[in-house]
Amino acid sequence: VYVPNVASNEVYVIDPATMKVVDRFRVGVNPQHVVPSWDLQTLWVANNAEGRTDGTLTPIDPKTGKPGPAIKVDDPYNMYFSPDGQSAIVVAEALKRLDFRDPQTMKLQFSVPTPQCDGINHADFTIDGRYAIFTCEFDKALAKVDLVERKVIGYLKLSKGGMPQDIRVSPDGKLFYVADMMADGVFVIDGDAFREIAFIATGVGTHGLYPSRDGKKLYVSNRGSNKIHGRPHGKGSVSVVDFATRKVEATWPIPGGGSPDMGNVSEDGKTLWLSGRFDNVVYAIDTASGQVRSVPVGKEPHGLTVWPQPGRYSLGHTGNMR
Repeated sequence: VYVPNVASNEVYVIDPATMKVVDRFRVGVNPQHVVPSWDLQTLWVANNAEGRTDGTLTPIDPKTGKPGPAIKVDDPYNMYFSPDGQSAIVVAEALKRLDFRDPQTMKLQFSVPTPQCDGINHADFTIDGRYAIFTCEFDKALAKVDLVERKVIGYLKLSKGGMPQDIRVSPDGKLFYVADMMADGVFVIDGDAFREIAFIATGVGTHGLYPSRDGKKLYVSNRGSNKIHGRPHGKGSVSVVDFATRKVEATWPIPGGGSPDMGNVSEDGKTLWLSGRFDNVVYAIDTASGQVRSVPVGKEPHGLTVWPQPGRYSLGHTGNMR
């Protein structure tokens, strides 16, 4: 389990068998997410150097767990990969721009400006790969990006709340689920029609979305605060949503409070790993019982990845696999 710590500029490595930190190393400034590459050969640490101009991507070799030399890249808050594997898509949040880059060298191929998508940060793709939908955290909106024509083809303002975070396509590829930390729940979006069709209330500060290994449930992390910088021991929880009924079938509170943010499900599907953003810990949550174990890490852990993951290729973020 690779954990980027935004405020301490380092990655912690946790052995899930022993629940112990087995390595830690310095990376660039403000590591936000650890992103598996499309070809599964590299884990890229996205260091966006907030408010500065020295953003970098640090490659980690998952075979050795060791970092290589960083590559200078403009504002890499997050990163995705085109479904055909031809491009890395660097989400340059502060610049309101998507930079398509060579997935190996990170040399710029072309950019897609997203002028009405302030706070562009998370995305998911249709099954045919024709378009992606990105969340606009500070514009209360979503942006639909045509990957064939290489342009934004629409924006959708959300009906309430207004700080969309993670977004994931449903297992059947028909709908998009959008976590909104101000609405305290998940919007369901018809991607083709590009409209809201439902809302699922979950918990305070809805943030990350992770399908279960069998694709029947959606684990929703509720960060416990509607603030960008919350306090420790908030009303953090995980909601379990049934994809078929779109209903919350269980809620797992973090004992003593907490701030579950981003992460992923283990290879066997038995553990949901999430960073405790305001509590400087990582949670390992039993997906059968909701029981929570914690591991102390660095300052402000964010987009951790659990590796390896089953799948043919990675679309980025913390391991959105296909």
